[in-house]
Amino acid sequence: MTHRGKHGTHLVWDWNGTLLDDIVAVVGATNAAFAEAGLPPMTLERYREMYCVPIPRFYERLLGRLPTDAEWQRMDGIFHRHYAEQRVSCALTPGVEELLARWKRAGRSQSLLSMYGHEHLVPVVRDYGIEPHFVRVDGRTGPSGGSKALHMERHFEVLDGIDPERSVVIGDAVDDAVAAAHVGARAVLYTGGSHSRSSLEEAGVPVVDTLSEAVALAGSMVDD
Repeated sequence: MTHRGKHGTHLVWDWNGTLLDDIVAVVGATNAAFAEAGLPPMTLERYREMYCVPIPRFYERLLGRLPTDAEWQRMDGIFHRHYAEQRVSCALTPGVEELLARWKRAGRSQSLLSMYGHEHLVPVVRDYGIEPHFVRVDGRTGPSGGSKALHMERHFEVLDGIDPERSVVIGDAVDDAVAAAHVGARAVLYTGGSHSRSSLEEAGVPVVDTLSEAVALAGSMVDD
C-alpha cells in the first residue's frame, strides 16, 4: 500500500461547493448580506458569473464600489449567520463517500483544505462521516474573504512527506487553481459550485462536470 501519498498522487479536496453541495445555501446567505446593502437578490447563474476572490472584490462588482471596512464586517457577519442556518439542510455531493473510500482503498492519500473557518469545519466534516478518509483536515484561520494560496502553502508544510508536485487540488473556484499553482500542484475544477464553466475555463486547468471525472483525471495527471 502506498504510504501517505509519498509515491502516489495525493488529492487536496475543497469543501464548500465541491464535497459539500451547498451552493444554494451560499447564494441564499449572500443575498441576505446584499439585502443589508439594498441590493436585489441574485440568481444562481448570476452568482456564478460574478463570483471572484477576494470576496470584497466580488461585492465591489455588485455594489459598484468596494465596501467600507464596516460594511464588509457587517455583510460578512450576516452571510455567515445565514449560511450556518441553511447549511444544515445541505448534503454531500452525490457519490462523494464512494469516491473518497475508493481512493483510500487504492492506498492513495487525500486531505481537505477549506476557506471555511477551521473551528467550524472540523466538526462539520466529522458530522458528515467522512473525516477518516483524510490524512488532514484544515480550515481557514484568520480573517475571511481572502485567497487560499497561503493556506495551501501552510497545508503542505504540515502534510507528512507529501510532495505538492505529486498532488492535485480538486475545487470549484478559480482560486483553487491559483492556490495549487502557488505551491506547484496541479488542479481540476468542478462546475457544481461557485463559478460558471466559462469562468473556470479562464484558469487554464481542466474543468469537469462531475467529481468522478475529477478523480479519474487527477489520477492520470501525475505519473506514479
